[in-house]
Amino acid sequence: MPTTEDSPKCFAEVGGQRILDWTLDAFRSSGIDDICFVGGYSMNTVEAEYPELTFRFNDNWPNNNVLASLFYAEDLMDRPFVCCYSDILFSPQVIGTLLDNSNDMTLVVDTKWSDRYAHRTQHPPDDAEKVVVRQGQVTRISRDIDPEEAYGEYIGVAKFSAAGARCLREHYHRLRRTYSGRPFRDAAVFEKAYKIHLFQEMLETGESFSHEDTDGEYIEIDTQEDFDYARKHWTTKHLVVNHG
Repeated sequence: MPTTEDSPKCFAEVGGQRILDWTLDAFRSSGIDDICFVGGYSMNTVEAEYPELTFRFNDNWPNNNVLASLFYAEDLMDRPFVCCYSDILFSPQVIGTLLDNSNDMTLVVDTKWSDRYAHRTQHPPDDAEKVVVRQGQVTRISRDIDPEEAYGEYIGVAKFSAAGARCLREHYHRLRRTYSGRPFRDAAVFEKAYKIHLFQEMLETGESFSHEDTDGEYIEIDTQEDFDYARKHWTTKHLVVNHG
Protein backbone atom coordinates (compact mmCIF):
# COMPACT_ATOMS: atom_id res chain seq x y z
CA MET A 1 0.00 0.00 0.00
CA PRO A 2 -0.75 2.49 -1.43
CA THR A 3 0.72 1.09 -4.68
CA THR A 4 -1.32 -2.12 -4.53
CA GLU A 5 -4.60 -0.63 -3.31
CA ASP A 6 -6.38 -1.08 -6.65
CA SER A 7 -4.18 -3.50 -8.56
CA PRO A 8 -1.88 -6.50 -7.96
CA LYS A 9 1.70 -5.82 -6.97
CA CYS A 10 3.03 -7.22 -10.26
CA PHE A 11 1.33 -4.27 -12.02
CA ALA A 12 3.52 -1.73 -10.23
CA GLU A 13 5.68 0.07 -12.79
CA VAL A 14 9.46 0.18 -12.62
CA GLY A 15 11.61 1.63 -15.39
CA GLY A 16 8.61 2.33 -17.60
CA GLN A 17 6.90 -1.06 -17.43
CA ARG A 18 5.17 -3.36 -14.99
CA ILE A 19 7.05 -5.85 -12.83
CA LEU A 20 5.17 -8.60 -14.65
CA ASP A 21 6.39 -7.27 -18.00
CA TRP A 22 9.99 -7.46 -16.82
CA THR A 23 9.36 -11.09 -15.83
CA LEU A 24 7.78 -11.99 -19.14
CA ASP A 25 10.62 -10.29 -21.03
CA ALA A 26 13.18 -12.30 -19.05
CA PHE A 27 11.47 -15.60 -19.84
CA ARG A 28 10.73 -14.87 -23.48
CA SER A 29 14.31 -13.76 -24.13
CA SER A 30 15.31 -17.38 -23.48
CA GLY A 31 12.53 -18.86 -25.58
CA ILE A 32 10.04 -19.57 -22.78
CA ASP A 33 6.61 -18.46 -23.94
CA ASP A 34 4.38 -21.15 -22.41
CA ILE A 35 3.70 -19.24 -19.20
CA CYS A 36 1.19 -19.91 -16.43
CA PHE A 37 0.23 -17.18 -13.98
CA VAL A 38 -1.07 -18.40 -10.61
CA GLY A 39 -2.95 -15.71 -8.73
CA GLY A 40 -5.75 -14.81 -6.37
CA TYR A 41 -6.01 -11.14 -5.49
CA SER A 42 -7.30 -9.06 -8.41
CA MET A 43 -6.87 -12.04 -10.73
CA ASN A 44 -9.46 -10.79 -13.23
CA THR A 45 -7.33 -7.71 -13.83
CA VAL A 46 -4.33 -9.81 -14.85
CA GLU A 47 -6.43 -12.10 -17.04
CA ALA A 48 -7.93 -9.14 -18.89
CA GLU A 49 -4.55 -7.54 -19.58
CA TYR A 50 -2.61 -10.72 -20.47
CA PRO A 51 -4.96 -13.05 -22.39
CA GLU A 52 -2.00 -14.86 -23.95
CA LEU A 53 -1.06 -16.42 -20.61
CA THR A 54 -2.42 -19.59 -19.03
CA PHE A 55 -4.06 -19.01 -15.65
CA ARG A 56 -4.67 -20.98 -12.50
CA PHE A 57 -6.82 -19.36 -9.83
CA ASN A 58 -5.85 -19.73 -6.18
CA ASP A 59 -9.38 -19.49 -4.81
CA ASN A 60 -8.19 -19.69 -1.20
CA TRP A 61 -5.46 -17.06 -1.43
CA PRO A 62 -6.34 -15.21 1.82
CA ASN A 63 -5.73 -18.43 3.78
CA ASN A 64 -2.69 -19.99 2.12
CA ASN A 65 0.77 -19.00 0.95
CA VAL A 66 3.21 -19.29 -1.95
CA LEU A 67 3.81 -23.04 -1.65
CA ALA A 68 0.13 -23.98 -1.77
CA SER A 69 -0.39 -21.41 -4.50
CA LEU A 70 2.32 -22.94 -6.69
CA PHE A 71 0.54 -26.28 -6.58
CA TYR A 72 -2.58 -24.86 -8.16
CA ALA A 73 -0.53 -25.35 -11.33
CA GLU A 74 0.42 -28.94 -10.50
CA ASP A 75 -1.34 -30.22 -13.60
CA LEU A 76 1.41 -28.51 -15.62
CA MET A 77 4.27 -30.09 -13.65
CA ASP A 78 4.55 -33.28 -15.68
CA ARG A 79 7.33 -31.62 -17.67
CA PRO A 80 10.32 -29.38 -16.91
CA PHE A 81 9.41 -25.95 -15.58
CA VAL A 82 10.77 -22.75 -14.09
CA CYS A 83 8.87 -21.00 -11.31
CA CYS A 84 9.29 -17.56 -9.81
CA TYR A 85 7.67 -15.06 -7.48
CA SER A 86 5.64 -12.27 -9.08
CA ASP A 87 7.09 -9.39 -7.04
CA ILE A 88 10.72 -9.59 -8.12
CA LEU A 89 12.88 -8.09 -10.83
CA PHE A 90 15.61 -10.16 -12.45
CA SER A 91 17.57 -9.87 -15.65
CA PRO A 92 17.16 -12.07 -18.75
CA GLN A 93 20.67 -13.37 -18.11
CA VAL A 94 19.41 -15.02 -14.92
CA ILE A 95 17.02 -17.22 -16.92
CA GLY A 96 19.53 -17.92 -19.68
CA THR A 97 22.12 -19.14 -17.19
CA LEU A 98 19.55 -21.16 -15.27
CA LEU A 99 18.40 -23.02 -18.38
CA ASP A 100 22.00 -24.01 -19.11
CA ASN A 101 22.15 -25.84 -15.77
CA SER A 102 21.53 -29.56 -16.33
CA ASN A 103 20.74 -30.53 -12.74
CA ASP A 104 17.27 -31.76 -11.81
CA MET A 105 16.55 -29.08 -9.21
CA THR A 106 18.29 -25.71 -9.24
CA LEU A 107 17.79 -22.52 -7.22
CA VAL A 108 18.95 -19.07 -8.32
CA VAL A 109 20.97 -17.37 -5.60
CA ASP A 110 22.00 -13.72 -5.36
CA THR A 111 25.56 -13.59 -4.05
CA LYS A 112 25.48 -9.81 -3.56
CA TRP A 113 22.30 -9.89 -1.52
CA SER A 114 23.78 -8.09 1.48
CA ASP A 115 24.56 -4.96 -0.58
CA ARG A 116 20.85 -4.43 -1.20
CA TYR A 117 19.88 -5.08 2.41
CA ALA A 118 21.96 -2.10 3.51
CA HIS A 119 19.07 0.01 2.16
CA ARG A 120 16.16 -2.10 3.47
CA THR A 121 15.07 -0.86 6.87
CA GLN A 122 11.56 -2.33 6.45
CA HIS A 123 12.76 -5.78 5.36
CA PRO A 124 15.81 -6.76 7.44
CA PRO A 125 18.27 -9.58 6.63
CA ASP A 126 16.38 -11.81 9.06
CA ASP A 127 13.59 -11.95 6.45
CA ALA A 128 15.89 -13.03 3.60
CA GLU A 129 15.54 -16.59 2.28
CA LYS A 130 19.23 -17.32 2.75
CA VAL A 131 21.19 -20.34 1.61
CA VAL A 132 24.34 -22.18 2.62
CA VAL A 133 26.16 -24.09 -0.13
CA ARG A 134 28.98 -26.60 -0.42
CA GLN A 135 30.68 -27.87 -3.56
CA GLY A 136 27.96 -26.60 -5.87
CA GLN A 137 25.07 -27.91 -3.79
CA VAL A 138 22.66 -26.11 -1.50
CA THR A 139 22.99 -27.60 1.99
CA ARG A 140 20.52 -25.39 3.85
CA ILE A 141 17.85 -22.81 3.03
CA SER A 142 16.20 -20.78 5.78
CA ARG A 143 15.50 -17.29 7.04
CA ASP A 144 17.20 -18.32 10.29
CA ILE A 145 20.67 -18.64 8.76
CA ASP A 146 23.13 -16.16 10.24
CA PRO A 147 23.85 -13.51 7.57
CA GLU A 148 27.57 -14.02 8.18
CA GLU A 149 27.21 -17.70 7.26
CA ALA A 150 24.98 -17.21 4.22
CA TYR A 151 26.36 -17.77 0.75
CA GLY A 152 23.52 -15.74 -0.75
CA GLU A 153 19.78 -15.22 -0.97
CA TYR A 154 17.37 -17.45 -2.88
CA ILE A 155 15.66 -15.01 -5.24
CA GLY A 156 12.48 -17.02 -5.76
CA VAL A 157 13.44 -18.44 -9.17
CA ALA A 158 13.92 -22.20 -9.50
CA LYS A 159 14.14 -24.78 -12.28
CA PHE A 160 12.97 -28.38 -12.20
CA SER A 161 13.55 -31.10 -14.78
CA ALA A 162 10.77 -33.62 -15.32
CA ALA A 163 12.42 -35.86 -12.71
CA GLY A 164 12.89 -32.92 -10.38
CA ALA A 165 9.24 -31.96 -10.76
CA ARG A 166 8.15 -35.50 -9.84
CA CYS A 167 10.36 -35.36 -6.77
CA LEU A 168 8.92 -31.99 -5.74
CA ARG A 169 5.36 -33.22 -6.12
CA GLU A 170 5.99 -36.44 -4.20
CA HIS A 171 7.46 -34.60 -1.22
CA TYR A 172 4.72 -31.96 -1.26
CA HIS A 173 1.94 -34.52 -1.12
CA ARG A 174 3.73 -36.61 1.51
CA LEU A 175 3.99 -33.58 3.76
CA ARG A 176 0.49 -32.37 2.98
CA ARG A 177 -0.98 -35.71 4.08
CA THR A 178 0.91 -35.47 7.35
CA TYR A 179 0.68 -31.78 8.17
CA SER A 180 -2.49 -30.41 6.54
CA GLY A 181 -4.12 -28.08 9.06
CA ARG A 182 -1.19 -28.55 11.45
CA PRO A 183 1.99 -26.54 12.15
CA PHE A 184 4.81 -27.22 9.71
CA ARG A 185 8.29 -25.95 10.52
CA ASP A 186 7.74 -22.29 11.46
CA ALA A 187 4.46 -21.96 9.54
CA ALA A 188 1.33 -21.87 11.69
CA VAL A 189 -0.21 -24.52 9.43
CA PHE A 190 1.06 -26.38 6.39
CA GLU A 191 -1.14 -24.29 4.11
CA LYS A 192 0.79 -21.17 5.20
CA ALA A 193 4.20 -22.67 4.37
CA TYR A 194 6.71 -21.11 2.02
CA LYS A 195 8.54 -22.91 -0.78
CA ILE A 196 11.74 -22.83 1.25
CA HIS A 197 10.06 -24.92 3.97
CA LEU A 198 9.49 -27.68 1.43
CA PHE A 199 12.98 -27.29 -0.05
CA GLN A 200 14.63 -27.59 3.37
CA GLU A 201 12.55 -30.66 4.20
CA MET A 202 13.69 -32.22 0.93
CA LEU A 203 17.33 -31.43 1.67
CA GLU A 204 17.02 -33.15 5.03
CA THR A 205 15.75 -36.31 3.35
CA GLY A 206 18.78 -36.40 1.07
CA GLU A 207 17.51 -34.65 -2.06
CA SER A 208 19.95 -32.43 -3.97
CA PHE A 209 19.51 -28.84 -5.09
CA SER A 210 22.20 -27.16 -7.16
CA HIS A 211 22.51 -23.39 -7.34
CA GLU A 212 22.98 -20.91 -10.16
CA ASP A 213 24.32 -17.55 -9.08
CA THR A 214 23.59 -13.95 -9.96
CA ASP A 215 25.70 -11.11 -8.61
CA GLY A 216 22.97 -8.56 -7.95
CA GLU A 217 20.82 -8.76 -11.10
CA TYR A 218 17.78 -9.01 -8.85
CA ILE A 219 15.54 -6.84 -6.66
CA GLU A 220 12.69 -8.01 -4.45
CA ILE A 221 9.79 -5.58 -4.07
CA ASP A 222 8.17 -6.37 -0.76
CA THR A 223 7.60 -2.90 0.70
CA GLN A 224 7.05 0.65 -0.49
CA GLU A 225 10.70 1.28 0.39
CA ASP A 226 11.72 -1.56 -1.95
CA PHE A 227 9.51 -0.12 -4.68
CA ASP A 228 11.17 3.30 -4.39
CA TYR A 229 14.61 1.65 -4.43
CA ALA A 230 13.76 -0.37 -7.54
CA ARG A 231 12.50 2.66 -9.43
CA LYS A 232 15.78 4.39 -8.68
CA HIS A 233 18.18 1.53 -9.38
CA TRP A 234 16.56 -0.79 -11.95
CA THR A 235 17.37 0.58 -15.39
CA THR A 236 17.06 -0.35 -19.05
CA LYS A 237 20.54 -1.90 -18.95
CA HIS A 238 18.76 -5.03 -17.73
CA LEU A 239 17.10 -5.36 -21.11
CA VAL A 240 20.44 -6.20 -22.76
CA VAL A 241 20.42 -9.85 -23.81
CA ASN A 242 23.29 -11.77 -25.36
CA HIS A 243 21.79 -14.03 -28.02
CA GLY A 244 25.20 -15.19 -29.18
